Amino acid sequence: MRRSKLDKIDKKILETLQADGRITNVDLAKVVGISAPPCLRRVRVLEEAGYIKGYNARIDPSILGYSVTVFARVRLESQAEKDLEAFEKIMVAQPMVRECHMLAGDVDFILRIVAKDWDQYQEFLTKELTSAPNVVSIKSSLGIRSAKDEPGVPIDQ
Repeated sequence: MRRSKLDKIDKKILETLQADGRITNVDLAKVVGISAPPCLRRVRVLEEAGYIKGYNARIDPSILGYSVTVFARVRLESQAEKDLEAFEKIMVAQPMVRECHMLAGDVDFILRIVAKDWDQYQEFLTKELTSAPNVVSIKSSLGIRSAKDEPGVPIDQ
């Protein structure tokens, strides 16, 4: 259950952890201006309340050979909840699909897909994506570069 109001220290904890999830509790406590034990208690409360969903490393895709990023806009034949959920379930199971967002408007989903090369993406497109049930159309856009790729959300102080 989420607390109704975050105080200034909670927000500073969230902001700091969002920027550096590996910071030690002692260093985090120094940054937010409290001692380590209450800082750890606050972090645990924020985790239990669902404000902090988890911790992960940001990997450079190109170093692992994923040089292609594609944004695919997918339109489905039906927007019945069971059809939307079925599509989402299929996309969640696809490792190359890194993000899947349902949209309002002329397309139903936008996907962020990573691939080692254009051929790998085309194989995924023809064998997995276009053959998914209920898919009517797919429009792919090749990512050229990213000017900003920042995780999380802005935290108002």
